Amino acid sequence: MEWKITDDRPIWMQLSEQLSAQIAAGIYGPGERLPSVREFAAQAGVNPNTMQRAMADLESQGLITTNRTAGRCVTQDMERIKQVRNSQAREQAIRFLEQMGSLGYTREEIKHVLEELFDTMKEEGTV
Repeated sequence: MEWKITDDRPIWMQLSEQLSAQIAAGIYGPGERLPSVREFAAQAGVNPNTMQRAMADLESQGLITTNRTAGRCVTQDMERIKQVRNSQAREQAIRFLEQMGSLGYTREEIKHVLEELFDTMKEEGTV
């Protein structure tokens, strides 16, 4: 997994968001055991305490569970994963629509741009 860390927000928050997106996308499936905090921290190039905080955040959101003998696993609650996935999609869509609106696009123009882009990406096999 490629980690993208920027200076605009706390690192633990960015790690939590990126792991949440991986879970929502199904990269880590329901019930799947996750790498240890130390493994994730080494991959991301961050302090294990920072990664621990990100994992605690995901646990508080109900996306992962901790088992004393098996370590951390993705929740098996498919409804919770679906809620997070839908929430992330909605946030992305809102940001996109706000940006298009600030550029002066109308609803119809936005639809047209999206349809063209979708068709192009479909032809390229990227969607």
